[in-house]
Amino acid sequence: MAEMSVELVAVERRLWSGQATFVVAQTTEGEIGIMPGHEPVLGQLIEGGVVKVNTTDGETFVAAVHGGFLSVTATAVIILAESAELAEEIDVAEARSALQAEDEAERTRAAARLRAAGQTA
Repeated sequence: MAEMSVELVAVERRLWSGQATFVVAQTTEGEIGIMPGHEPVLGQLIEGGVVKVNTTDGETFVAAVHGGFLSVTATAVIILAESAELAEEIDVAEARSALQAEDEAERTRAAARLRAAGQTA
């Protein structure tokens, strides 16, 4: 099975690092799916996006990602986010209440957090 090295890093910490077979991310140019051997690309991540990674162990992990960049080579994907949260770390109740915030950026982040946690916004 073909695999690639994936790193998801936010300003404050490394969220995940390992081998994967597929990555999906939302960039300013649209959603991109990446498999091993992908052509090199550099993309800007959207505010309030979601990243999904299928690991070589058959697991899928999801993260809410807010801004940053995606760098792809034939053997590696590096996601450098301004901030990010793994789905299992998200407080769904808090994210739901943040949907009522006056600040549009906060509402966008809350919607992404809910999508990453498998909830509808």
